[in-house]
Amino acid sequence: MQQKTSRDIGNIGENAVADFLKNNGYDVLERNFTVRGGEIDIIAFKSGRLVFVEVKTRSSNAWISGERAVTPAKRKFLIRAAGIYYNRYKKEHGEAICRFDVAAVELENGCVKHVNYYVSAFNASGV
Repeated sequence: MQQKTSRDIGNIGENAVADFLKNNGYDVLERNFTVRGGEIDIIAFKSGRLVFVEVKTRSSNAWISGERAVTPAKRKFLIRAAGIYYNRYKKEHGEAICRFDVAAVELENGCVKHVNYYVSAFNASGV
Protein backbone atom coordinates (compact mmCIF):
# COMPACT_ATOMS: atom_id res chain seq x y z
CA MET A 1 0.00 0.00 0.00
CA GLN A 2 1.40 3.38 -1.04
CA GLN A 3 1.86 5.94 1.74
CA LYS A 4 -0.33 9.02 1.46
CA THR A 5 1.34 12.35 0.79
CA SER A 6 0.56 15.40 2.89
CA ARG A 7 -1.47 16.70 -0.09
CA ASP A 8 -3.49 13.44 -0.13
CA ILE A 9 -4.13 13.77 3.61
CA GLY A 10 -5.11 17.42 3.20
CA ASN A 11 -7.53 16.53 0.40
CA ILE A 12 -9.27 13.96 2.61
CA GLY A 13 -9.86 16.60 5.26
CA GLU A 14 -10.89 19.31 2.80
CA ASN A 15 -13.36 16.98 1.07
CA ALA A 16 -14.91 16.08 4.43
CA VAL A 17 -15.26 19.74 5.40
CA ALA A 18 -16.66 20.74 1.98
CA ASP A 19 -19.27 17.99 2.35
CA PHE A 20 -20.05 19.16 5.89
CA LEU A 21 -20.57 22.72 4.65
CA LYS A 22 -22.80 21.64 1.75
CA ASN A 23 -24.87 19.44 4.09
CA ASN A 24 -25.36 22.49 6.32
CA GLY A 25 -26.66 24.76 3.58
CA TYR A 26 -23.46 26.50 2.48
CA ASP A 27 -22.52 27.11 -1.15
CA VAL A 28 -18.86 26.23 -1.66
CA LEU A 29 -17.56 28.97 -3.95
CA GLU A 30 -13.85 28.11 -4.12
CA ARG A 31 -11.46 25.39 -3.10
CA ASN A 32 -7.74 26.08 -2.77
CA PHE A 33 -7.89 29.79 -3.65
CA THR A 34 -4.21 30.52 -4.24
CA VAL A 35 -2.35 33.78 -3.86
CA ARG A 36 1.33 34.49 -3.40
CA GLY A 37 2.39 32.81 -0.19
CA GLY A 38 -0.31 30.17 0.12
CA GLU A 39 -3.96 29.37 -0.23
CA ILE A 40 -7.35 29.52 1.43
CA ASP A 41 -8.65 25.96 1.64
CA ILE A 42 -12.37 26.65 1.24
CA ILE A 43 -14.44 29.75 0.59
CA ALA A 44 -18.17 29.31 1.16
CA PHE A 45 -21.30 31.45 1.35
CA LYS A 46 -24.46 31.24 3.43
CA SER A 47 -27.03 33.79 4.56
CA GLY A 48 -25.10 36.85 3.41
CA ARG A 49 -21.83 35.63 4.94
CA LEU A 50 -18.66 34.93 3.06
CA VAL A 51 -16.80 32.26 5.02
CA PHE A 52 -13.06 31.63 4.72
CA VAL A 53 -12.26 28.17 6.07
CA GLU A 54 -8.83 26.92 7.08
CA VAL A 55 -8.74 23.12 7.21
CA LYS A 56 -6.07 21.34 9.23
CA THR A 57 -5.98 17.56 8.90
CA ARG A 58 -3.97 15.46 11.33
CA SER A 59 -3.63 11.83 12.28
CA SER A 60 -4.90 10.93 15.73
CA ASN A 61 -1.31 10.64 17.01
CA ALA A 62 -0.03 13.98 15.63
CA TRP A 63 2.24 16.06 17.85
CA ILE A 64 0.42 19.31 17.10
CA SER A 65 -3.35 19.49 16.86
CA GLY A 66 -5.03 21.06 13.86
CA GLU A 67 -6.31 23.86 16.06
CA ARG A 68 -2.81 24.76 17.27
CA ALA A 69 -1.46 24.69 13.72
CA VAL A 70 -3.38 27.87 12.84
CA THR A 71 -0.62 30.17 14.03
CA PRO A 72 -0.70 33.97 14.19
CA ALA A 73 1.35 34.05 10.97
CA LYS A 74 -1.17 31.75 9.26
CA ARG A 75 -4.06 33.90 10.46
CA LYS A 76 -2.33 37.02 9.12
CA PHE A 77 -1.85 35.36 5.73
CA LEU A 78 -5.49 34.19 5.63
CA ILE A 79 -6.74 37.69 6.39
CA ARG A 80 -4.58 39.17 3.61
CA ALA A 81 -5.66 36.51 1.11
CA ALA A 82 -9.30 36.94 2.10
CA GLY A 83 -8.98 40.66 1.38
CA ILE A 84 -7.78 39.89 -2.14
CA TYR A 85 -10.68 37.50 -2.71
CA TYR A 86 -13.22 39.86 -1.14
CA ASN A 87 -12.24 42.77 -3.39
CA ARG A 88 -12.90 40.59 -6.45
CA TYR A 89 -16.10 39.18 -4.97
CA LYS A 90 -17.48 42.63 -4.05
CA LYS A 91 -17.14 43.92 -7.62
CA GLU A 92 -19.38 41.14 -8.92
CA HIS A 93 -21.75 40.40 -6.03
CA GLY A 94 -21.70 43.41 -3.73
CA GLU A 95 -20.77 43.55 -0.10
CA ALA A 96 -20.94 40.64 2.31
CA ILE A 97 -20.09 39.99 5.94
CA CYS A 98 -16.87 37.99 6.23
CA ARG A 99 -16.02 35.30 8.74
CA PHE A 100 -12.99 33.10 9.42
CA ASP A 101 -13.66 29.50 10.46
CA VAL A 102 -11.27 26.68 11.26
CA ALA A 103 -11.89 22.97 10.76
CA ALA A 104 -9.64 20.46 12.52
CA VAL A 105 -9.98 17.02 10.95
CA GLU A 106 -8.69 13.93 12.73
CA LEU A 107 -7.81 10.87 10.66
CA GLU A 108 -7.43 7.29 11.76
CA ASN A 109 -6.05 4.75 9.27
CA GLY A 110 -6.56 7.26 6.46
CA CYS A 111 -10.26 7.79 7.23
CA VAL A 112 -11.99 10.74 8.87
CA LYS A 113 -12.54 9.95 12.54
CA HIS A 114 -13.73 13.36 13.74
CA VAL A 115 -14.19 16.96 12.59
CA ASN A 116 -14.10 19.91 15.00
CA TYR A 117 -15.56 22.94 13.24
CA TYR A 118 -15.01 26.37 14.80
CA VAL A 119 -17.28 29.17 13.61
CA SER A 120 -15.65 32.63 13.83
CA ALA A 121 -12.42 31.06 15.06
CA PHE A 122 -10.65 34.40 14.69
CA ASN A 123 -11.28 37.82 13.19
CA ALA A 124 -9.35 40.40 11.22
CA SER A 125 -8.90 42.87 14.06
CA GLY A 126 -5.60 43.18 15.88
CA VAL A 127 -3.50 41.51 13.19
